[in-house]
Amino acid sequence: MTFPLKSAIAAATLSLAVTAQASEPIKVGISGEPYPPFTFKAASGDWTGFEVDLALALCDAMGRNCEITPTGWSGIIASLNAERIDMIMNSMSITAKRQRVIDFTRPYYFTPGAYVAADEREMNSPEDLDGLVMGVQAATTNATYARRALRDSGVDIRLYNQAEQVNNDLLSGRLDVILADEIAMLQFLDRDEAEGFEIKATAPRHAAYGEGVGIGLRQADDELEASLNDAIATVIEDGTCASLSEQYLGTDVCVYD
Repeated sequence: MTFPLKSAIAAATLSLAVTAQASEPIKVGISGEPYPPFTFKAASGDWTGFEVDLALALCDAMGRNCEITPTGWSGIIASLNAERIDMIMNSMSITAKRQRVIDFTRPYYFTPGAYVAADEREMNSPEDLDGLVMGVQAATTNATYARRALRDSGVDIRLYNQAEQVNNDLLSGRLDVILADEIAMLQFLDRDEAEGFEIKATAPRHAAYGEGVGIGLRQADDELEASLNDAIATVIEDGTCASLSEQYLGTDVCVYD
């Protein structure tokens, strides 16, 4: 009788542990630096945006609770692998370099990089970049593209830690042009202070941009990856992704299989 009792206790303990783990909130890692319209703080102080609301919809589809967990963009992969967050949902493109250290879900959206400069500037990339000073946020696919594809264009590339620093230096005249996500730039150009600036061109499809934007995960989290892939399929098929994209971005950027 002793052994069956021990087995029953062990099984019950394991079941409770699994249940407790499943009930813990999933920590959704986003950059602590706002990146509107994807992630930003509302007047209430709560985080909102396309990816925040989409993350909550994914957790609803999985029957799990989510906890939005801001962290520094430059250390966000390290935070994931150190288990301070459980997933990265912050416009992170799926690239071969990143796949060496983390896994990704299927892509859920894709937008190209865009060049933004003053209206009066004559520019068709990359031919007219020669002699210009261009700002790009570091540790992004746009920075990788600039390093790989524009190194012979004659442009002076300046890297910044935060996207808003790039925008501000363009407005102040310290930069001639910036390269950033097209949707983010459309939102930026809606600001009153950005009057007189426009998108000059978009970057072509390039290996630096990867396969689109996916959710970053630890390589051992196969179960969570499978659950999220199913949830992504659900929110795309039922129109939730498209609705949120139209609400925040003004267009549908969701990736359909």
